[in-house]
Amino acid sequence: MGAAGNLFAEKLVLVTLNAPREKFWGAVLSLDPAGVSLRGIALTSLQDFAQLVKSGEAATATVVFFPMHRVERIELDARSGDLPSLAEQFAAKTGVDAAKFLQQAEQE
Repeated sequence: MGAAGNLFAEKLVLVTLNAPREKFWGAVLSLDPAGVSLRGIALTSLQDFAQLVKSGEAATATVVFFPMHRVERIELDARSGDLPSLAEQFAAKTGVDAAKFLQQAEQE
């Protein structure tokens, strides 16, 4: 990983993509000039995914690669004032730590 890759290494991020416009939340696996690899889920599926995890259903995050020409922005998943991060929201809904959950998927 380059300098930018080290900034996001093993961090939870929100990636904004274009063509088509979508957002993906997850843990950075790699970041280089070719693109970004993540383990996570599409932001539009986060609520349903959290429900599956909470109910004990078999739910695993996906590993995806997005070429850099589609990546519009990568931002750390962090609390903003009183607004909780997506990881905090996931933990509140499921009782499961998001970072640990995504790491467990890697080990399976």
